[in-house]
Amino acid sequence: MEHLINTNPVIAHHLFKRNRNFPNSEFPLLIYRNCLNPGKQKNKAVSAIQKIFHKNNWTNSWRNGIYHFHHYHSNTHECMAIAAGKAWVIFGGPSGKRLILEKGDVVIIPAGVGHKCSKASADFLCVGAYPGGAEYDTNLGTKEEMDHALPRIKKLPVPRLDPVSGKEGFLKTFWSQHQ
Repeated sequence: MEHLINTNPVIAHHLFKRNRNFPNSEFPLLIYRNCLNPGKQKNKAVSAIQKIFHKNNWTNSWRNGIYHFHHYHSNTHECMAIAAGKAWVIFGGPSGKRLILEKGDVVIIPAGVGHKCSKASADFLCVGAYPGGAEYDTNLGTKEEMDHALPRIKKLPVPRLDPVSGKEGFLKTFWSQHQ
């Protein structure tokens, strides 16, 4: 499993301020570029990624694509590893930033940060998970949701472990700078 992980990935980080009724976060969205080497076989790649996430207490995992509508989660942070293909994802809500996620990338999305897949390759597949196996909610950016979401987002702690590298990971370093 360890040979699947690039322990020195390029890390991109993006801060998103409130965008209409998308609260976004004080924590930056993190993209670990080319962080994993998932191989060519999709089922093996998904299984290996799930094992890495599970080892670091990021569970309740799924495998699929990314919703094609703007949404955010108010009760948990989320991570996704790209097992195959690539996708163009808008982060931060309707007038957010369009970023490309490619095979081997891992993205850590703080609670409140809007995300939407605007386009994906035919072979696109990602694996998602949540710290402590949280059950996620799905918010679409309405005013009513925002009123309830803000207190939930504020209460969420920084996860104890990075989804890829555990205690030695980059998550705490990047997010503690923004508390």
